Amino acid sequence: MTLKSLFKKILNSKQSEPLPIGLPKNHRLYCIGDIHGRLDLLEEVHQKIASDALNFNGSKILVYLGDYVDRGVHSKQVVDCLLGSSFSDFEKVFLLGNHEQVLLQFLRGKDPSIAHDWFRFGGLSTLVSYDVKVQGIPTSKDLERLRTEFREKLPAMHLGFFDKLILNYEIGGYFFVHAGVKPKVKLTRQRPEDMLWIREEFLNSDVFHGRVIVHGHSVTDEPEMRHNRIGMDTGAYASGRLTCAVFEDAGCRFL
Repeated sequence: MTLKSLFKKILNSKQSEPLPIGLPKNHRLYCIGDIHGRLDLLEEVHQKIASDALNFNGSKILVYLGDYVDRGVHSKQVVDCLLGSSFSDFEKVFLLGNHEQVLLQFLRGKDPSIAHDWFRFGGLSTLVSYDVKVQGIPTSKDLERLRTEFREKLPAMHLGFFDKLILNYEIGGYFFVHAGVKPKVKLTRQRPEDMLWIREEFLNSDVFHGRVIVHGHSVTDEPEMRHNRIGMDTGAYASGRLTCAVFEDAGCRFL
């Protein structure tokens, strides 16, 4: 199903208000899925975006769907790349992922139990990328040392980057968010926990949410295009496939 046919299906359904279709005129938006420490794939996608956008003279937007860290071995280097990327003529939008949320919770030590959850789904790889000394599987007595060393070795610019990540971005007929949204709840009233963590209730829903939801978080072999959502997480850290979608007018294609 093409994006134009998706919008046609949406328009044929009952709407309480007019629906913006696609992007505003003379705009092009590039959206990158979950990176998870794969610097090599991020650099490759950046090169493809630069080449693709070379002759486009309109407004250019670059949206990242979150989960920059964990699992892959180059989390620190990914953040360095994002902070130093040369897309000066793009509006850049960095969304918060659930992995960044947990990183910040660990860093601030408000919930001692969060450390083991973070380590279980990839946090140790992030610590190692920041040259934090990790010896085997950490025990409870190791946590404060790891937290203190991480605080010391985390560059101020990186902490600022994590602190400034936003929960969602809306333009035209699209709503960009890390995980998804709660069905039958207005987009303006979505809870942060749902936008960062939701899975089955959102993925299995046929409800149209007022905008097409573009999200990552839930891994599929190929990008998923449905009438109400577009899934972008193709498991880069394990599959070697980092997905980038290109939105323009009412069209969508993939690099």
